[in-house]
Amino acid sequence: MSTLSTTDITDVSHGDSLCCASEEGPSAATAEVKQETLSQTASYGTSHNELNDTLLMEPSDIKMYPTEDTPAREGQPVKRKKGPAPKMLGNEVCSVCGDKASGFHYNVLSCEGCKGFFRRSVIKGAQYSCKNLGRCEMDMYMRRKCQQCRLRKCREAGMLEQCVLSEEQIRLKKMKKQEESTSAVAAPSPVPEMPPLAPEQQEMIEKLVAMQKQCNKRSFLDRPKVTPWPLSQDPLNREVRQQRFAHFTELAIMSVQEIVDFAKQLPGFLELTREDQIALLKTSTIEIMLLETSRRYNPAIESITFLKDFSYNKEDFAKAGLQLEFINPIFEFSKGMNDLHLDEAEYALLIAINIFSADRPNVQDHELVERLQQPYVDALHSYIRIKRPNDHLMFPRMLMKLVSLRTLSSVHSEQVFALRLQDKKLPPLLSEIWDVHE
Repeated sequence: MSTLSTTDITDVSHGDSLCCASEEGPSAATAEVKQETLSQTASYGTSHNELNDTLLMEPSDIKMYPTEDTPAREGQPVKRKKGPAPKMLGNEVCSVCGDKASGFHYNVLSCEGCKGFFRRSVIKGAQYSCKNLGRCEMDMYMRRKCQQCRLRKCREAGMLEQCVLSEEQIRLKKMKKQEESTSAVAAPSPVPEMPPLAPEQQEMIEKLVAMQKQCNKRSFLDRPKVTPWPLSQDPLNREVRQQRFAHFTELAIMSVQEIVDFAKQLPGFLELTREDQIALLKTSTIEIMLLETSRRYNPAIESITFLKDFSYNKEDFAKAGLQLEFINPIFEFSKGMNDLHLDEAEYALLIAINIFSADRPNVQDHELVERLQQPYVDALHSYIRIKRPNDHLMFPRMLMKLVSLRTLSSVHSEQVFALRLQDKKLPPLLSEIWDVHE
């Protein structure tokens, strides 16, 4: 049975129907929801000191790192490593913005950021405007400032819109085929009685849920260590701004430790080499943090609650220094997850599947990682068939959320870059995980 590879899932917008019938099993479903660029996730370097130490930590060893505004060194460009592209020398640059290229995308040697930007612009039919009459020189800084000139440079470099449209047409064709198949059924067939979960799957799910609750409990006990959210609303007070930023980064540190603790308890994770453990955690951590964030979304008040009594809306995230370009997708993703009404078991299985993703950058033993992932894919598929026998699209919908997480991870890398431009200094553990180089 083939394993769930993230290259087996096609990126679609929230709410789109999918064309896989879960009756054929998880492998058939993942084969139907096929190939899209999930490589938008930022790749990471090989410095593992902080994360290596964290893997060796006991839960009680977690520390709250002080943060402070530190001016960027003059003349020093902000470095962000991208994943190595196959069969490339490694020193190629993006034809659009000059960042490190990851391969040929839509007929042009380009970076992941420009690839994703071009695709989104074409699919949405975006119309941008330039305050500089279309005369902006495109580089890594200006690509975020002027979308019109960035799109113009993409086209001048040779990016082809038909390459994007062909992928979209394939998706629409599959959706149409699914709709025709559904409408051809004269009357709904009686739902056959589903066999119960295999004993080993039931035991696995119960252990996963128990592990998650234990990790969450540790974070709850660490709550007093977090820098308090300031009562002052003064937007110009530097100390208040810094206190808000410290509050969020310390919550993030606790979340990272929680994820590491959970991963270390997954059967087989410690069988991997330390290098593969670090490679998996570096790229999955932000996605799991976003998945956990979505669990805490309250649609009634449009806020996210951490550790039971820390509740934040979009304005609070913005006050802490995050940009709306990152905040809005977080809340949109959280709302979409909330609409699925997942339970603790489904969240725990999704997290385990996310951790054991063999297509992560710098993973060496792909076969072992795939073998470790497969039982969780099978268990999720079986669990959904029993819990939701009438919803044959729930399994592929959940897999599509993993695709959305990859896209959000790419947006997050842009947010980290923006924090550097604001002279925000991240704690060492977060700098290591998110590959921020001073």
